[in-house]
Order: sequence, then C-alpha cells, then structure tokens
Amino acid sequence: MILQGGQKTNLQGYLGLLPGIVLAALIAFLGIQGSEWIGRNLLNLEKSPISGIMIAILIGLLIGNVLVLPVWLKPGIQFSLKFILRAGIILLGIRLSLSDIVKFGSLAIPLIIVCITGALLITLWLGRRLQLSPRMSALVAVGTSICGATAIVATGPAIEAKEEELTYAIANITVFGILAMLVYPYLAHALFATNQTAAGLFLGTSVHETAQVAGSGLIYSQLYQAEQALDVATLTKLIRNACMMFVVPLMAYVYQRNVVTSEKKKINILKLFPLFILGFLLMAVVRTVGDVTLENGAAYGFLSAADWSSLTKTVQQWSEIFLAMAMAGVGLGTSFRQLQKLGLKPFYVGFGAALVTGLLSIIGILVLQP
Repeated sequence: MILQGGQKTNLQGYLGLLPGIVLAALIAFLGIQGSEWIGRNLLNLEKSPISGIMIAILIGLLIGNVLVLPVWLKPGIQFSLKFILRAGIILLGIRLSLSDIVKFGSLAIPLIIVCITGALLITLWLGRRLQLSPRMSALVAVGTSICGATAIVATGPAIEAKEEELTYAIANITVFGILAMLVYPYLAHALFATNQTAAGLFLGTSVHETAQVAGSGLIYSQLYQAEQALDVATLTKLIRNACMMFVVPLMAYVYQRNVVTSEKKKINILKLFPLFILGFLLMAVVRTVGDVTLENGAAYGFLSAADWSSLTKTVQQWSEIFLAMAMAGVGLGTSFRQLQKLGLKPFYVGFGAALVTGLLSIIGILVLQP
C-alpha cells in the first residue's frame, strides 16, 4: 500500500507539471508562427526580421505581468526553465563534432578568462564605490561574470548572503540579461556581420544566463541564417559555466579572508560542475562517430547518408523546440512587479558590470581576430 501511495503521489507530481509545460509549448508555437506571419503576410518578406524566439519571450513577459498566473501553472513553467532548457542544450551537441569543439573552444577560453577576470574586478570595485555590502557585490560579480542565477545561488551560502541579497542579485541578472538577450543579436550582427564565430563568441561571453545565451543565439541564427553563431555561443557559455568550479570557491575565500564570518563554509567543488555539459559533449561524440562511420558506407554501420542526415536534423529541430519552450518560461517567470520593490544601487552595479563585460568581450574578440 505504501508503494502504491508513493506511485500515486509521483504520478500526481508529473501530471502537475503538464499545465505549465503546455502553456510554455503554446507560447513557443505562437512565437514561431507569429514570426512567419509577420515576415510573409505583414511585410511580404521571405525571412521575418523578428525572431520567433523573441516573440515567444515577449508573449511570456506580457502574460506573466498582465495576468496573475495560477499557482498550478508554476511547477511546469519552472520545469521548462530548468530541465527542458538543459535537454535543449544537450541536443544542440548533435550539431558539433569533437573537432569543432576543440577549434572553437581554443578561441573561447582566452576570451572567457579575460571577461571573467575583468567583470569580477570591476564589479567588486563598483560595489565598493557605491557602498554596497561585500556580499551583494560578490553575488552580482559572480552572476554577471559566470552563469547568472546558478552562480549566485551557489555562492550565497558560502558568504552567508541574506535572502534579500540573493533576490537583488538575481533580479540584476534577470533585467540586464533579458535586455542583452533581445538587443545583443542585433549588436553582434552590426559588429561582426561577416564572422559568425566572432558573433557567437560575443553572445556567449557577454550575455549572463545559460537560457539567455541560448535565446540570443537562436535569435541571431533565425534572423541571419547563422547556425554556427548559435553553436559557438552555446559552447562558449558551457565553458563559462564550467569555470564556476574555480570562481565560486575563490570568491568565497576572498570574502571569508576579508570579512569576519560566523564559520568557514566548505564548498563541494564537484557539485558546482554543470552535469548537462557532459550530455552536450556526449551528443558531440555521437555526431563525430556517426560522421566517421558514414565515410565507410553507413553511419554506425546501418544508417544511410540520408537516414543519418534526417536523424541529426530531427534532433536539431527538437533542440530548438525545447529552447523555445524554455524562452517562453523565461518570459512567464519574470515579474516586473517584484523588481519594482528593489533599490537602485545594485542595479547601477549590475548595469556597470554588464557594460564592462560586453566591452571586454568586444575588445577581446577584436584582439583575437577569430
């Protein structure tokens, strides 16, 4: 009977996710179809100048802030933001071979180091100038330089951050990350129109959250038919995420050295590693092995060239569908009413940090000349 009760509870939990997931899927569908309608019917263009991902985000923002969403929708929305997003990123790995990862990764790593180091130093300096608490400055610094809310939540316990400080820092990432997600694809094209690799590096290093990078990369890809930019942006962001293993313990050490804390917090570095990166790499291995075996007549010994091409394209399409659902979740989960309650000083620091990160990225790319 206990087992049956547990099974019933689990089933209820899974069913409870469906309404929010369906809403996210519906918004993603409306965004994609809306983009095509604007391009073909409204503007009489073959390619719409407005991305379906952008429309999905805006629809989500509108619904989430004009209407009061019922509580039973929120579990599915959060599931879309977290797990469906990661599934989409993992499936994106099918687009890259291991040689692509090595090639683009070798370009991304020096740029990432420059951007992370510069963002950390400038953000901490701005925080001192504006008399923010050391905890708040540290949270905004790691959130801007590495991977947004994940880095903030991981750093919080190590520096004894208060709940309101976590809220302020995450709000920073939300506001400036969404702005960057919507604006930076156009800026990237203005700066690097003839260089998809450079555009992808810029998006991957200057936009905050993993979801926001995926969204900006998809917008760029859809607007300018530049799939490589999406690949490079995603890979660059995943490398940035992995840097959390080193930066979060460093920030905790610096804080604990300079500020008297009630106790020294131990950090499990292995828990900071984003495991979905391994899934992305596994899909790249699947692509590499398939391409290599195809040269001998059939991918994996039984898939023809047409079958292998169809399979990889299907996986790519599902990755974009999952990411579009996650972007709808980003819009639905952003409350401007909550952001209005926060003070301005942290936002000044967040704006400065975002601006510096973007400038460092542009300068680094111009120096590297990828």
